[in-house]
Amino acid sequence: MTDSLDRDPVVLLHDVARIMRTKFDQRARSRGMTRAQWIILARVARLPGISQSELAAICEVEPITVARLVDRLEKRGLLERRADPNDRRIWRLHNLPAAQPILEEISGYRQELIKRIDEQIGVDSREAMVDALIAIRAVVTSPEPLSGDVGEVGRKRTPKLQRESAAVARATEIADSASVQAVGH
Repeated sequence: MTDSLDRDPVVLLHDVARIMRTKFDQRARSRGMTRAQWIILARVARLPGISQSELAAICEVEPITVARLVDRLEKRGLLERRADPNDRRIWRLHNLPAAQPILEEISGYRQELIKRIDEQIGVDSREAMVDALIAIRAVVTSPEPLSGDVGEVGRKRTPKLQRESAAVARATEIADSASVQAVGH
């Protein structure tokens, strides 16, 4: 194995993700928004009525972070909180019509990026890459540790990590099923 990081899959995944985040940041800033706000709008579009805590789990951030982002989006008239009919402690999130042009821009940018990827590597290669990334995600989210013993500190934190992993897994399951429904499969 070579010592070069140019072909290291972990480094490449990190680099590509970082570059894509930077590009989305730039696009969002051109609208006076943040990438995090765009993510909230896009997730709520796919999962109307999602709770703030479910959204926080999907985004892997603290609920207070989502609450602050939602506050800003509400002030801009892009999103609203609605009380859950069964539990008054829960706020359900819904995009407002004013969010539609932003969602169209996000979708258009995603489609443009996918088109450019297809032009570079081809549809079949992109599909194979997607399959490989899904498999990689399964490996890295597996409850099995990637290495041996986690040590005393890791053992003490395991119950919390398991709870957090379960919440993220459930939220991801919700998001994945909504994504499949959104594309009509």
